[in-house]
Amino acid sequence: MTASRLASRCTDAYIDLRGARLRYRNEGGGPAILFIHGWTLDLDVWEWQAQALCGTYRVVRYDRRGFGRSTGSPSISDDVQDALCLLQHLRLTQVAAVGMSQGVRVALGLASARPGLVSRLVLDGAPRHSDIDGAQPQNDLPMEQFCAVAQQMGMPAFLKAWANHELMRLKTENPEAAQLLHRIVSRYPGRDLLEPRKAEAPAPIDLSAIRQDSLVLNGEFDTAQRRSFGRALARELPAARYTLIPGAGHLANLDNPRAYNDLLREFLSAAKRV
Repeated sequence: MTASRLASRCTDAYIDLRGARLRYRNEGGGPAILFIHGWTLDLDVWEWQAQALCGTYRVVRYDRRGFGRSTGSPSISDDVQDALCLLQHLRLTQVAAVGMSQGVRVALGLASARPGLVSRLVLDGAPRHSDIDGAQPQNDLPMEQFCAVAQQMGMPAFLKAWANHELMRLKTENPEAAQLLHRIVSRYPGRDLLEPRKAEAPAPIDLSAIRQDSLVLNGEFDTAQRRSFGRALARELPAARYTLIPGAGHLANLDNPRAYNDLLREFLSAAKRV
């Protein structure tokens, strides 16, 4: 089944929260998985994971505030509370959390804030965590430059620059992946680039206190910095293993969805057997 056909059979729902209205999808049945997307993306980036897993799992995915079709201004500090409110709304008392790129921070924050709620963690393409020794210190996203481009030249100019950034370059030659990514990023409203405000620092997280079994992963051809961040994160978490998705870049779930989905099944099925 193609991503476009899958999208047509999924129903969008919305939840109103303080300062935002979030779009989400809730499908399938079984143990619940919460998928959390990265910067400039939205819930549609998980189309092929939902297709593969919703026959066995309850798949929940949403547009973080300020992304996709959710309203509000992007806010890492609000993201964890938003996720908690969504899970409460759906009456879910335990989930596995899958965080991609910037969404890793949300997944870690959720596990830290409510350890009894999060059964397992999948942390994909993690950004640098300030508390990890040995991770390269450079920020690999030139946010000041991106803000300047968006504000001075407009969002089309930013989107063109972002499409050429190494984090966004697909390794696959599958045209469906490229088309899906283009549709998603074209919806990014850019509020965090266009609305000047004080820079937001992620809340500190004690990684040593996160005891959930964790799978930390990168694409084989993810950037050297992101692979360094991932290895460092896996070393700091008490119950983590690290792996690479073959033939994939930063967007590993689009570059090699079969390997990605197989890895998720293997990791999550181990939890069901315990």
